[in-house]
Parts: sequence; structure tokens; C-alpha cells
Amino acid sequence: MNYEKLKTFIVVAEKKSFSEAAKRLFVTQPTITAQIKALEEELNTKLFERTTQKVSLTQSGFILMNHAKEIVRLNDTARKEITEIDNIVHGELSIGCSFTIGEYIMPEFLKKFKDMYPLIQIKVDITNSNNIISNIKDQRVDVGLIETPIDDSEIVIESFLEDELILIASPLSLPSEKLSISMNELKALPLIVREKGSGTRAVVNQYLNQLNVKEEELNIVMELGSTEAIKAAVEAKLGVSITSKSAIKKEQKLHLLTAYKIKEVSFYRFFYTVYGKNQVLKSTAELFIEELYRMTKKKGELRL
Repeated sequence: MNYEKLKTFIVVAEKKSFSEAAKRLFVTQPTITAQIKALEEELNTKLFERTTQKVSLTQSGFILMNHAKEIVRLNDTARKEITEIDNIVHGELSIGCSFTIGEYIMPEFLKKFKDMYPLIQIKVDITNSNNIISNIKDQRVDVGLIETPIDDSEIVIESFLEDELILIASPLSLPSEKLSISMNELKALPLIVREKGSGTRAVVNQYLNQLNVKEEELNIVMELGSTEAIKAAVEAKLGVSITSKSAIKKEQKLHLLTAYKIKEVSFYRFFYTVYGKNQVLKSTAELFIEELYRMTKKKGELRL
């Protein structure tokens, strides 16, 4: 049986739709229909019951589905082992990164990784964690890097780096000699926050809740949808904010932003690698994860 036809069959069975399968595989619906028809003719059986609403597996379809995933997995494993015979590492690598990691952590790492393995063609998609998980399940990306832990039986998740969130302000907004502020002082300051649903905001609220401090007690003056927008607003002295320490390295060197501790609390979180539990990782993806962990020395330190 043809490998590509089997992959198409699996996607149609999982999506229960020819049109959705076409979207996932980036082909036309007639192509999907032709591949399924050819597979049915080869096996001399009907694999799907089709209605105007959806498609469902026939008894023959269920039997094939029980074996198709294993056939595809074995095929992928064989391709991977054959590729590894070659001493020169090459191939494609698709990575999904959440915003803070993609914009502030990955550029330096990818520069070093690309210097070591110049023949690997890398594609990076910077998006939110939900999209990354969805793309991994649809095999649109090989590995993801996210900022918040997820509980999903189809996903393998491992922490690789600890990140600290800090209070940032314009040097002209707070005294530069002041290294920390109290929680009561924070409550009085005009605070700029990320939008609801953001990982950074969720981490901050988690720690504040441990101190019995509610978000409503803070003087929130603005919500913005990106770290870059928040940094620009803080530089313009519109308020202070809490963001990743990794995101302000350049601004600190240029003395555009100053970092402060909050006396009663420290904000920490982990960054995570994620990939499909039943997915055969490409050699390039395995190498990427291996190098990422090698460069991660201890908590919060990336050896770049």
C-alpha cells in the first residue's frame, strides 16, 4: 500500500471530513478523494460511509486504521535510520515557539545551532501555545517551545529553562538607586499588563494569589497584546510592568529600562519543549532538542 495514501486515509479518518483533511495536508479535496478511491480499489473494499454531514469508517476502514498508523510509524522510523547513516546532518526542521521564547530566547540559540548544522532547513512559527499544540497534533510542526505547562495525553512535555519575571520601569519613573519595591508600593503604581489569557499574566496572578493579593487591588491602567508594546509603553513612562527578564536585555544595556525586585515575592516559571507522544521525531528534531538541553546549564541559565 502506498505510504502517502495511507497517511491521507489516517487524516480523513481522524478529521471525519475530506475537506478538513485537504486543509491539513495542503492539497485539494479532489486529490484527497482520488487517493481514497485508489486505496479502496486496491483493497477492493469500501473504507468510508459518506453523508452530507461527515464521513465515518466502515468495518473494513476500522481494520485498516488498526494497522495504518503502525505502518506509517515503521516507514518513518526506517527513513530516519537510513538518514542517520549519512554523517552530514541535513533535512527540514519545523519549530513552533510561543512569543517570549520565539522573540527573545531562540534567536541566539538558533544562530549557534545553524552554525553547527548549516544544512538543516529551519522554519519557525511564533504563535500562542494552543496553536502550537494543535499544529503538533496535525504534524505541521516537529517540536514546540511553550511558556505554560499543559496536560495532554497525546503530548510529551519537558521543562528546559527557568525564566524570571521582573518589574520594569523607565529610569525616570523610579529612582535608579532603588533596587526593590514593596507590594504596597506596587499596588500604587500605574501597572501595564498583558491581555487576559496570556501566560505571563497567569503566572503573575498565580504568585499574587499566594500572597492573598487580588488583581483588582492593583492599579491596572492599560492592557497590551505583546511584550514589545508593553516595553514601548513603559519607556514612554505610561506605567510600570512585569515581564520576562530575557525580554529586556537590550533595553537594560541601553539604559532605557530598569529592573526591580518586589520584596515579598519572586516570579518564576519554566519554558517547555513539547512534541507528539506517538510521533516519530525526525533526526533534526531530536538533534535540536539535544542541543537545546546541552546549552541549558542549570535553572535559568542558557549557555549562549
